[in-house]
Amino acid sequence: MELNIFEILKVIFLGIVEGITEWLPISSTGHMLLVDEFLQINASDAFKEMFFVVIQLGAIMAVVLLFWHKMWPFTLKDKSKPFVKKHIFDMWFKVVVACIPGAVVTILFDDYIEAHFHTPLVIAATLIIYGIAFILIENRNKNVIPDVKKLSQITYKHALLIGLFQVLSIIPGTSRSGSTIIGALLIGVSRVAAAEFTFFLAVPVMFGLSALKLLKFGFAFTSAELIILLVGCITAFVVSLFVISFLMSYIKKKDFKLFGWYRIVLGIIVIAYFMIFA
Repeated sequence: MELNIFEILKVIFLGIVEGITEWLPISSTGHMLLVDEFLQINASDAFKEMFFVVIQLGAIMAVVLLFWHKMWPFTLKDKSKPFVKKHIFDMWFKVVVACIPGAVVTILFDDYIEAHFHTPLVIAATLIIYGIAFILIENRNKNVIPDVKKLSQITYKHALLIGLFQVLSIIPGTSRSGSTIIGALLIGVSRVAAAEFTFFLAVPVMFGLSALKLLKFGFAFTSAELIILLVGCITAFVVSLFVISFLMSYIKKKDFKLFGWYRIVLGIIVIAYFMIFA
């Protein structure tokens, strides 16, 4: 694998795309695969399969940093006695429940999905389908007051239902955050609580998926492969810090319909391109 300034610039661009799309409900994996159709990094298919998943760890570390105070269940009380925040432990148990459906489906069908569904037209179709879903759901919820307004009000039942919706994200172009947010909105969770639960859920999911990809690829990286992976992760981390802050500010005032329209327009452009030039 040859490493030069052009390859580094490609990886930085992919890291920017990952950092933007990981948290917005527009599908990071779908965008990464689409970008790779036009701006391919000079690497083996096995490395790229691993890279497109593990680069997401950079984005995950950004959410861990920003939400550390909500995610870490230990602190010091009276500066001497250890203190456990039980409500945070309780939330992590709910996250485990939400992870179970996706973990089972990924273990059983991940290789099959990658072999048959990682195509531009599949990505375009899912972009459009879930874009329409966002618009319809937001229109339906326009005058509806959510039952669950805060993260702490999410129950184990809510967590399981959201986890079942997350299974949909195994198809590229769906969006992991998008599928969980759609599920949360449908069962009466507010946008802010849905986004925050998505952040919690992303941590074990992406660490688990990354571990599976790394084990499958192996740890015998060349120096060029290691540099590419680190540059991609660091870029995704930095960009994610800004995107997460933007998203949390945005959804306090506006709904997700803008992202729905973006998905539809992008899906149509991708279909048109491959019908004309394929």
